[in-house]
Amino acid sequence: MTEICSKISSGATPLTTKASFYQGGTIPWLRTQEVVWRDIYETEIKITEKAVKETAAKWIPENCVIVAISGATAGRAGVNKIRLTTNQHCCNMEVDPTQANYRYVFHWITANYERLKALGRGARSDLNMGMIKSFPIAVPSLEDQRRIADLLDKFDALVNDLSSGLPAELNARRKQYEHYRDRLLTFQEAV
Repeated sequence: MTEICSKISSGATPLTTKASFYQGGTIPWLRTQEVVWRDIYETEIKITEKAVKETAAKWIPENCVIVAISGATAGRAGVNKIRLTTNQHCCNMEVDPTQANYRYVFHWITANYERLKALGRGARSDLNMGMIKSFPIAVPSLEDQRRIADLLDKFDALVNDLSSGLPAELNARRKQYEHYRDRLLTFQEAV
C-alpha cells in the first residue's frame, strides 16, 4: 500500500477524563466501531481543538481509506467523506491520486477482507500498520480502477439504498415471475 499512498497514519484517543478534550467539541473523532464498509459522513463523538493541539489526534483530509486495525472490526474499511480525526486503532491511508483511485482501494480492501483479517495476531486478530502497509494490491491503470470503482459503487448503491435498490429488485423479481409464468403456461391447448 505504501507505493499508492502519499501518507499513512493513525490517530489517538484524548484522555476521556479530561473534560476539556470533549466538552463542547465540534471536531469529528472516529472510532473503529464506526468503520463499517461504507462512507463516513458523521462520527458519534466530537473532540475539541484543545484535544487536537495537546494530543496525537490529527486531522486527516476527506476521501482517505480508513482500515480498522484492532478488535472486532479489524480489517474493515471505510472512506471518510468529511475531514476528521481518528483514534489510534485506525489506519488512515491518503491515496495518491496519481497512483490509485481511492474508491478502487476501498473496494480492493473490502473484497480482500478475509485475507487481510487472517494476518491478524492474538486473541482478537489485531492488525498493525506494518501489515496494512505491506498488504499487496493489484493496481491496474487508473482508468480501469475508475471503471471498476464506478461499477462497484453503482452496485453497492443498488443493494444498499432502499429508494433505488428495492424498486430495482422488485422489478427484477416481477420480470423473473413473468418469465417463469409464461414458460410454465406454454403448452398445447386441448382441441
